[in-house]
Amino acid sequence: METEGSQSSLSAADSPHDPKMFIGGLSWQTTQGLKEYFCKYGEVKECMVMRDPVTKRSGFGFVTFVDQAGVDKVLAQTRHELDSKTVSS
Repeated sequence: METEGSQSSLSAADSPHDPKMFIGGLSWQTTQGLKEYFCKYGEVKECMVMRDPVTKRSGFGFVTFVDQAGVDKVLAQTRHELDSKTVSS
């Protein structure tokens, strides 16, 4: 799998226990929209969209929040829709 993501202010001091979420069921065309969607729940530290190396289509991704509160807000909502597709968190 290839990655396409945006990273901001990552350093060697980052904790291995940063609040990271797996996001499954992405639309094939999802890219920057992943970060834009999850920013409304808290400050996003890192966002990666994993792509199939042959087809270049999206499939799943990872969102890392600055703190646990962002994850808690995402989990408090039972349904998430991105690019006209329901995604799982």
